[in-house]
Amino acid sequence: MVDTQQSSAAILNVLAAPIDRAALAHALNTQGNTFTAAMSETHRHLFADVPLYITAAQFAQMQGVIAAVEEAVEQGVAGSTLFVRPEPVEGAADGGEVVRQAHHERSQYGGAPTNGVCYGYDFHLNKEGAHLIEINTNAGGLFLNALLLDSQRASSLPGKAAADDDLHKVLLAMFRKEWQLARGAVPLRHIAIVDEQPQLQYLYPEFVLAQALFERAGIAAHIVAPQQLQARDDGLYVQGDKIDLLYNRLTDFTLQSYPHLLQAYQNAQVLLTPTPAHYQRYADKRNLVALSDVAALQAAGVSSASITALSQGLPQTQLVNGADAEHWWTERKQWFFKPVSGYGSKGAYRGDKMTKRVFEEVMQSDYVAQRLAPPGERMVLAEDGAPHALKYDVRCYVYEGHIQLVAARLYQGQTTNFRTPGGGFAMVRVLG
Repeated sequence: MVDTQQSSAAILNVLAAPIDRAALAHALNTQGNTFTAAMSETHRHLFADVPLYITAAQFAQMQGVIAAVEEAVEQGVAGSTLFVRPEPVEGAADGGEVVRQAHHERSQYGGAPTNGVCYGYDFHLNKEGAHLIEINTNAGGLFLNALLLDSQRASSLPGKAAADDDLHKVLLAMFRKEWQLARGAVPLRHIAIVDEQPQLQYLYPEFVLAQALFERAGIAAHIVAPQQLQARDDGLYVQGDKIDLLYNRLTDFTLQSYPHLLQAYQNAQVLLTPTPAHYQRYADKRNLVALSDVAALQAAGVSSASITALSQGLPQTQLVNGADAEHWWTERKQWFFKPVSGYGSKGAYRGDKMTKRVFEEVMQSDYVAQRLAPPGERMVLAEDGAPHALKYDVRCYVYEGHIQLVAARLYQGQTTNFRTPGGGFAMVRVLG
């Protein structure tokens, strides 16, 4: 069965099998003037021309790796034990408390611990299987991919979409669950979506989609920069509204640059999701070192099934030490180098593409090295009708350890870029 599925997926990923562009255009045009204005000329390659086909076995392996990560994190393999305590922030509570809370964060309001919204588990799929490349705790694209999937529900494309529920209800329920864990039956009235210069972010259109989703549910929603959040004695305000929940899209994952947000979070004046503690537990790339260390997993009491899933589905990852520069230079072609606190592929390098100058800079910085697990390829038709191959990665959007939606990103070059004709976010169809 698996061989048949693999053959079918390979054939479908060679054929054009385009998505219904007219249906997608209709879905985009019904989102309102603000969204339409945000979809500028720079977003021509936001959505790929074709879906990606994967097998049921690949989907099941990704589910198994995610479950294994969840178990390992709960057993304390990843998180605060790996990290240096950050310097305190002037005018804010002790920043080190963020790290000390990382493994079992208590609720900001004294209730159950929150889970953190919009986790993204990114995989490379190839003939050796599915390989977890990294975990993100403020993964972009969930709302956009939900729109893409909804627009194609009437499509006759082969396979089964990797999400069957009403995604709008699922996404809204995720935020409500975060609020209820912390505040119980207290009404959720005001949400702020925060990012640095949000209108200039490439994924600003999905902020608009999220805002519209909240407002349809009767929740006032603002899209703001950190500077627009006014700190008062009882919390954070925007245009006179006291913010209940702060949907955090900032890439300063410890909030050290935003002391008024950090203080409001630590003083339980606003529910923040995801939090610095969520980042430390899951997304700091040093976690990949422990999660790929069989001895550490065994010592923590992680089950043999989860250790097997991680051994097969997570490439070996090591901390880079400049004292071992000669070793790393010799072995560099087998590794991919990533900054510990990086995001969006910034500062990441394939070892076989590194110049000596870049290599020396990496040796002097905080990096991890992950064994190369090449991405898969999907054939598409160029504008002149000629077939050519695009690389892809697969992102599983996860809440409470469960996959909500699976999407792919098609691209050319070293990393995803949303500049490739025919590339961008792609719907994933599961065969079998």
